[in-house]
Amino acid sequence: MLPRVRHIGRDTLRQWSLAESILGSRRVPSQTVWSRDQSTTVTTPPKTIFSGIQPTGVPHLGNYLGALRQWVTLQSEAAKDTTLVYSLVDLHAITVQQDPKQLQQWKKESLAMLLAIGLDPNKSTIFHQSDIPAHAELMWILSCQASTGYLGRMTQWKDKTANEKDSSKKLKLGLLSYPVLQAADVLVHRATHVPVGHDQAQHLEFARELANGFNHTFGGDVLIPPETLISPARRVMSLKDPMAKMSKSHPNPNSRILLTDSEETIRRKIKAAVTDSMDGITYDPEGRPGVSNLIDILYHSDAHPAYSSQDELAKDLADLSMRELKDRVADTVETSIKHIRASYAHFLHDNDHLDSVAAQGAEKAAKSAAITMKAVKSAVGLS
Repeated sequence: MLPRVRHIGRDTLRQWSLAESILGSRRVPSQTVWSRDQSTTVTTPPKTIFSGIQPTGVPHLGNYLGALRQWVTLQSEAAKDTTLVYSLVDLHAITVQQDPKQLQQWKKESLAMLLAIGLDPNKSTIFHQSDIPAHAELMWILSCQASTGYLGRMTQWKDKTANEKDSSKKLKLGLLSYPVLQAADVLVHRATHVPVGHDQAQHLEFARELANGFNHTFGGDVLIPPETLISPARRVMSLKDPMAKMSKSHPNPNSRILLTDSEETIRRKIKAAVTDSMDGITYDPEGRPGVSNLIDILYHSDAHPAYSSQDELAKDLADLSMRELKDRVADTVETSIKHIRASYAHFLHDNDHLDSVAAQGAEKAAKSAAITMKAVKSAVGLS
């Protein structure tokens, strides 16, 4: 790949605990194999890590620091026999009405961005979810086992229901069954580990419940209950509302920094970021959310942090003016993403390469899913 893979910093290793979660003690159940001297040898099966992102516009800085950069870290640092599966989950995207042409463009942009951040299709499986019919097929089979009561208690559904005045007309079945498709995404590729944020941990627990329930009903170990990898708490907040997460859907475009923003745009957005009128720089997420958000961005954007925590960094910044702090944040963010911006522009205009990557990923993903579906259909009696 053309893009440079970022060096993994000590902060990434400490917070995400890759050494323990992927390379160390948290292992899936061991297998016993026969050896030449007829004794048994305990081995650890290779791991499969699955993660996905919706193709709903250019990712912002929060997406990158919260998940995407860790995908590249895994590609660089995971054991050689670990399988990495990254999906652009376009079926999930249509739980909200999308303009068809816009969605097609977003899919292209999202694939170009995954390549720009450093994902290598020769090392990772990168594909569009809708290219693999097995995702939807397994979803239906799992839906026949899923509890509507359990789905109705999911946080996302409850939040949406509470926000809709007439939920019976506006809420769709796709939103209720969204977690079943998420489970199918993971289970169809026999993922052993799934990196998720705290807000998605409930959905992965549901996937485990479905896998265990299926195995109990039909016998055997057809589906693999995946383990959760909680990513570090890198909640990048809105530049305009530092009590809310940075989001693509916020109506004010100045609330987020896109990975394609120019240096001038980055500086303008950070200069206008909401802070406060207090003297000095301190790290206090509750009392000074705007200033603390800038410190978080500065701390996590640095690939080689020289500080052990945001508090330690803030002490070194204590005498800076607010303008000086914002200038430093802008410098660090620009350094962090400028190579992504350049690589993205290159990939976005190489349609042949994007098509080739999508086809290669679809072929690999289809082979992976076919293994699971053969076992699932046999267990259910469909084949």
